[in-house]
Amino acid sequence: MKYRCRTCGKHFNVRTNTFLHGTRIPLSKWVYAIYLMCTNIKGVSSMRMYRELNVRQPTAWFLIHRIRQAMGILPHGDEKFSGEVEVDETYIGGKEINRHASKKLRKGRGTVGMKPVIGIKHRETGYIKAKVIDDTIRETLQGFIKENVAIRSQVYTDEALAYKNLVELDFKHESVKHSVGEYVKKKASTNGIESFWAMVKRGYVGTYHRMSFKHLHRYVVEFAGRHNIRKFDTLVQMGMIVRNMTDKHLPYKELIKESKKK
Repeated sequence: MKYRCRTCGKHFNVRTNTFLHGTRIPLSKWVYAIYLMCTNIKGVSSMRMYRELNVRQPTAWFLIHRIRQAMGILPHGDEKFSGEVEVDETYIGGKEINRHASKKLRKGRGTVGMKPVIGIKHRETGYIKAKVIDDTIRETLQGFIKENVAIRSQVYTDEALAYKNLVELDFKHESVKHSVGEYVKKKASTNGIESFWAMVKRGYVGTYHRMSFKHLHRYVVEFAGRHNIRKFDTLVQMGMIVRNMTDKHLPYKELIKESKKK
């Protein structure tokens, strides 16, 4: 704690008020960890991170979660998307058929036991906004669109009934019917946002193997943030994360407390 505030008398250093606050891990290891998070498009597991950094696995797990705090980046700010956007939802989680008999929900198959996630892709910039949601009813899906898309924008979706009255909300709307094998109709398609879901699920299957619902929103932020800055040079990506780490302090007790609540 090299410096001391004249006003409050407390000591501080370059890590204060960031997700590095109070850490005993050398800054060189933090830099390498941020580099790994930027360059591995399917994510980095805590098992690999602890081997790379030569720290304990719980330390690596906590470290990764703190970096995720700063990965919710939109280079042009958090303004609403305008122009042409694609909207789609997906489900994250294990299949009912693969669960142990003692953990089966016995409520059917398909998306039973999975968590829905909605996403929007801006066609002009390629930027993504995604969010974990509780259900896929009309109010939830359209509420997310109204929150993140400017009115009179062109919205492309699938044929889900929840999107049917978007025109009444002052959006231009076109859809494709996946149920009959239609994936592109002139300019209408959701292939862009679905390619993002494919990357998230490759990370689920190939890297993490399981994403806890308690922290699923953090994984979504990680993948969306990495997607949004992928066109920049690696050093620029790391700089953007570092600049975004202010006020992103995440104490371990708060992370665990949040987990217990959920």
